[in-house]
Amino acid sequence: MTLENHSMAWDWLKLLCVTIIAALVFEHSQLDIRISELFYSNGHWLLEKGAQPYAFIFYDLPKALLILLAVYLIAVLIIKYRQPLPDAASQHRHKFDRFLLPLPIREIGYLLIILAIVPATIATFKGVTHVSCPNDLAIFNGDSPYLNLWQNIVAATPARCFPAAHASAGFSLYGLAFLPTLRKYRYQIVISVTVLGWTMGLYKMLFGDHFFSHTLVSMMLSLTIACALAALFFKQSIKNKAHSTNDDKRHTGLSLSSIEHSNT
Repeated sequence: MTLENHSMAWDWLKLLCVTIIAALVFEHSQLDIRISELFYSNGHWLLEKGAQPYAFIFYDLPKALLILLAVYLIAVLIIKYRQPLPDAASQHRHKFDRFLLPLPIREIGYLLIILAIVPATIATFKGVTHVSCPNDLAIFNGDSPYLNLWQNIVAATPARCFPAAHASAGFSLYGLAFLPTLRKYRYQIVISVTVLGWTMGLYKMLFGDHFFSHTLVSMMLSLTIACALAALFFKQSIKNKAHSTNDDKRHTGLSLSSIEHSNT
């Protein structure tokens, strides 16, 4: 394996370090307060929690679409695992295949796991950190003191607001960026998923359910999980790519050598 591909396999560790640094630096910071103050004026948040049609557009609809995506992936996975149909039904099967996601079973399984494990991991961390939402804090006319991450963990309050779980559902689609089949679209996928996740996160920030850092750490943690599982699921693909690259270089070297000998 080349140094470049070995680095790819450990990118998740670098992302994890960045995630930890972001949590320590931005959580309980003046940046969080200043950003939330933009959405809070005269004792009221910019948006009322549950107000329609915003709740449907930015909360209910994205969750429903992601659930439908998961159900669709499960259905495709089951169909792809089935034995080939008899010849009499092959024509109908061919027409039906147009509606199936053109991805290998391994990649579909990876996507399903990412869609499930990212929100589940974020929800688990929320139960451990015990960080309050902005609208619960005294600085925003609430009842709770504004404590740092460690103080909240020690106090073990019933609060569950860090990292942002709703946004993590959108960020779970980062898994698409690590599929070998979609490698050439990686940049576009990362941009699109980042916009989606932050749109979902910003919606919650507008009525004080989350600070900026809550969504930031959720994004970084989601990307870390997606990258780590991709390194595990597609390890062989990385090795094959490395061997292919080495073979190409070796073949190019031999070709150049042959040209030099023929010229002499």
